[in-house]
Amino acid sequence: MELTQIRLLVSDFPAVYRFYRDVLGLKPQFEAEQGPYAKLSPDTGNGAVALQDRAQAAAVLEQLARQAEGYRALVVLRVDDLDAAHTELLGRGAEFTRDPAPMGDRMRVAHLQDPEGNLVELQEWLAPRGASA
Repeated sequence: MELTQIRLLVSDFPAVYRFYRDVLGLKPQFEAEQGPYAKLSPDTGNGAVALQDRAQAAAVLEQLARQAEGYRALVVLRVDDLDAAHTELLGRGAEFTRDPAPMGDRMRVAHLQDPEGNLVELQEWLAPRGASA
């Protein structure tokens, strides 16, 4: 597995985007001030902060729709084979809140929670950004 990002689930996407871009000086990978998704990085290092509009995330993760607050962050891990990772983690006792399924045409994802209820997303990339599927 590869850590790809820590994603913040936000209600006021433009304000949070401007804070990370304009106040903290992180560089967007692409302009997306209105959302629903953006990834911003510092000038040095490999880290990134991703932002996702909470309403868009709720369309995928039903538990977000049931709660107005909570679930502020999502740990995202990239795997080469989502089905194999899903099977392996089930064997280790993981309980998934969403089994492997497409998310758009560029990736497949599955979701689970850690013991404290923090969300974890496993991603299998099908096509890089900008590539035709």
